[in-house]
This record gives sequence, structure tokens and C-alpha cells, in this order.
Amino acid sequence: MKTIISDEEMREKLDQSRDYTVVLPRVVPAADLSQSRPLIWEHGRRNFVLRAEGILPIVLRVADDSDWAGIGIFNASPEETERILADDPAIRVGIFSYELHPVKGFPGDCLPRDAVSRSISADGEPR
Repeated sequence: MKTIISDEEMREKLDQSRDYTVVLPRVVPAADLSQSRPLIWEHGRRNFVLRAEGILPIVLRVADDSDWAGIGIFNASPEETERILADDPAIRVGIFSYELHPVKGFPGDCLPRDAVSRSISADGEPR
């Protein structure tokens, strides 16, 4: 069955969107990751703390061979996010650089709990 969303429902949901900040950390090309493991571990621990405090509700580690390290969605303004990132041990010493972007999202959105991946067929229908 195909889900239908009315214009009215879309307007209502769009009115509920709010501001967040997305951070895209990158591994700095000159960084020696083999020597940086303890700092990266503390960077991860800090992300767990920020997540537990509701400041960084979505943390995604990039799992390919690119220089992108992850994606973080902060429940904070870009200015506040900059202040938070200034204290990150891996950013402070130059292991990671980052891009920061203000975004809009829907409160309560989250990643699905089940491990079943949802896919879309070539004609746009869910499989």
C-alpha cells in the first residue's frame, strides 16, 4: 500500500520543524591516525556524553574509505555548536576538521531501531 500525505498534513508537519546544526567531520590528510587513537577514543567518549545530554542526538560514523569521519546532528545553534566543537580533543589538535551547516528537521525523528533495511525499487515503490 502506498502512503499518501496530503498538502494539509505537509503544511502542519513543516510548521513543526525546528533548527538544528549538522556537523560533517573530516580526517585531516596530514593526521597520523595510528598515533591518534587515544584522542579519537576521547572524541568518541565526548560524543557519547553529548548524546546522553541530548545535545548530539544523532551520531553517525562513516564506514567507508573516504576522509569523512562522520555526521553529527546537534540540538544547538551553529554558534553554540562551534563553541562545543572548540573543546573537542580531536578537533583541537587537528585530527579532524569539519563543515557545519544549519538545517531544519522534525522533533522526534530518529533512526529506525530494526536492522531491516528498507529499499526503494527503480519505480519508486517500497520493497
